[in-house]
Amino acid sequence: MDMQQQADVVRQFNRYYTVHLGLLRGRYLDTDYSLSEGRIMYELSMNPGCTANHLRTKLDLDAGYMSRLVRSLGERGLVHGERSPQDKRATLLSLTDAGQTVIADINHRASAETVRMLGQLGETQRAELLDAMRKVQHILSTPATRVVRATADQLDDARHLLHEYFDVINVVLRDDDDAIRAFLNDASSAMWIAYVDGEAAACVAMRPLQEVAGATECKRLYVADRFRRRGLAEALMQALESHAAQAGYDAVYLDTKDDLRAAIRLYEQLGYERCARYNDNPQATIFMRKRIK
Repeated sequence: MDMQQQADVVRQFNRYYTVHLGLLRGRYLDTDYSLSEGRIMYELSMNPGCTANHLRTKLDLDAGYMSRLVRSLGERGLVHGERSPQDKRATLLSLTDAGQTVIADINHRASAETVRMLGQLGETQRAELLDAMRKVQHILSTPATRVVRATADQLDDARHLLHEYFDVINVVLRDDDDAIRAFLNDASSAMWIAYVDGEAAACVAMRPLQEVAGATECKRLYVADRFRRRGLAEALMQALESHAAQAGYDAVYLDTKDDLRAAIRLYEQLGYERCARYNDNPQATIFMRKRIK
């Protein structure tokens, strides 16, 4: 194994050892920080200016626990926040100079530990490990996708996706914050968000259809352009239809436009059939329905 191959082993093993495995000896890598604190600082070193909600979703941590961790790191002068110029209610988090020093030390410790462990292996074992880590990298580099029913905690993500949807589709009658909160908080409505590697990538909403007995309406199905062709729309529609059936609805209605050909094909593939106009949406030209019972 030449020097470049050895460097590849160290770099790849260190990346997954640090981010996905870690060393749990009471404190992370014999530092004064827990593994969760180390993960937060690592993410902020890679993605400065993200919100605590983004970190919580990506790291799959409890909201209260995340809040305590961020507050503790802030009190120790490692993390600071500033109000988002786009949304004054959102706080953008970044590492301070002291925080950058700490994460650099953690990365150095992780590299040293990796070198120590690799030093115990023979030439053949190191080559086998490099091949195994390439397989690990391939598996772990596949984006993690999950669909969640959104709550008030996901208001920022819901607002971002819906505003992007309004601009892309050129929607005239747009939901304001009260309408978005209704999707999230009203028991008779619902909204789902699909996350890819912790990033809000797609959404769909449901609300009762007062004009048709026993029916609900699918609204705001949207997948951000860079996340398309991953099956997110299908997963969101499945979540909506399952919820609607469990809630006792007999049918799901939706409207769309002639120029949204990809959406029309998707609805048809999912079993939606064209029906008569059921609302006064001035932009809608096609109306569809699917019986779910």
